[in-house]
Amino acid sequence: MSEGIAVRILDREFMIGCKPEERESLQAAAQLLEARMRGIRGDNRMAAFDRIAVIAALNLAAEVHSFRRELEGRDTDLTRGLADLNRKVDALLGQVPR
Repeated sequence: MSEGIAVRILDREFMIGCKPEERESLQAAAQLLEARMRGIRGDNRMAAFDRIAVIAALNLAAEVHSFRRELEGRDTDLTRGLADLNRKVDALLGQVPR
């Protein structure tokens, strides 16, 4: 069941539908976006809301992309490390007399 919650971003209120179990996450995301957009706007109160929103979205998307690439690299390293360990274990087990 979806319910609406109000989030406030740069002095504008938005009603967003979400599931009750997603409410806390959505509020945290809204706070992050609010902080980013305020940082981008700075002292320029005349900056266009949509321009600030697009810049904030692009910055956040770039961070997500960077984190994904980092995780993919870690997965690759982990897979390689596990394969090396398996080879070593197999080699050691091959040396054990039966």
